[in-house]
Amino acid sequence: MKIKPLADMVLLKAVEKEEVTQGGIIIPDSAKEKPMMATVMAVGPGGMVDGKEVTMYLKEGDTVIYRRYAGNEIKFEGVEYLLARQSEIMAVVEK
Repeated sequence: MKIKPLADMVLLKAVEKEEVTQGGIIIPDSAKEKPMMATVMAVGPGGMVDGKEVTMYLKEGDTVIYRRYAGNEIKFEGVEYLLARQSEIMAVVEK
């Protein structure tokens, strides 16, 4: 199965990384504040949303920075995702 966002929705998966303190203690992501950086997993088609034409600028694989309280968290097949509107994404991280 696969999640396919509708309209101006974007499916995001948080970029996870463990942090190690100077003393060698590993701090898991569950003990830290949630990151606001994610990878785009899927993008809706855009189109008419609330009476306005929305063009989708994001694509799968983009790394983005999103607003702190953006979207809705969902769990699908044991993996946590964030389903947010494109307008809640503040920037694309270029490598």
